[in-house]
Amino acid sequence: MAKTFLMLGAFNTFLCIALGAFGAHGLKNLLSADMIAVYHTGVQYHFYHAFGILIIGLLLLHFPKSRLLPISGWLMMLGIILFSFSLYALSLTGTRGLGMVTPLGGVSFLIAWGLFIFAFWKENVISLQSQR
Repeated sequence: MAKTFLMLGAFNTFLCIALGAFGAHGLKNLLSADMIAVYHTGVQYHFYHAFGILIIGLLLLHFPKSRLLPISGWLMMLGIILFSFSLYALSLTGTRGLGMVTPLGGVSFLIAWGLFIFAFWKENVISLQSQR
């Protein structure tokens, strides 16, 4: 499972760099300042969660029995799809209805990070006692 999240995280980081460059160079003369800001927000949150997925992959190398970390990773991936890709589509098409999907992605991100925190508490992913 660690390999899956490391690959997903790396792929999404690659995608963020490509989409960010496309937005900065290819779209700056095509979209309004407001839509560039929307696009940039999509890239920004995409990056945050690509790194989150990478972190989960690294943690799973050390804690392969965790049940909550993979769920957190999949929720981050879902959040990227719902949040970031809806913002990309909204900025490129101007279809405001796509903005209704974005909050679902935000909720997915929040639940993912909540599970990430809960994994440390419940599953003792990092135990202070093991360091003694």
